[in-house]
Amino acid sequence: MKKVYFLCTGNSCRSQMAEGYAKKLLSADDFKIESAGVETHGLNPMAVKVMAEDGVDISKQYSKLINLQYFNKADMIITLCGDAKDKCPMIPAKTKSLHWPLIDPAQVRGTIEEQLQAFRNVRDDIKKLITELK
Repeated sequence: MKKVYFLCTGNSCRSQMAEGYAKKLLSADDFKIESAGVETHGLNPMAVKVMAEDGVDISKQYSKLINLQYFNKADMIITLCGDAKDKCPMIPAKTKSLHWPLIDPAQVRGTIEEQLQAFRNVRDDIKKLITELK
């Protein structure tokens, strides 16, 4: 079973969406999926909303700090922002590392609809990237 770890700054949006899609789209027999952040910012309600629009419930997930035990045993670590890439611990040599440089939708300003569209765009990018992991 491959252990995959999705990391971003606050484990509130991007890594949570990635965890949700990975758990839905990747075989639970083949993959163990976790997400975390270099900080905890709580689960962003807009991430929950746009994921629900695509049939993925992440409402029970919560913001977590990096667990070094899981980190050191992960087969693949995927950073979803530059901050996490720069601040995460040294990735073990045996671990495959990917970086997906996604914008932080929580930083987008504008109307609620413009903010939601930013979340949808990032959600759709993440879904495409997760399907490529199969």
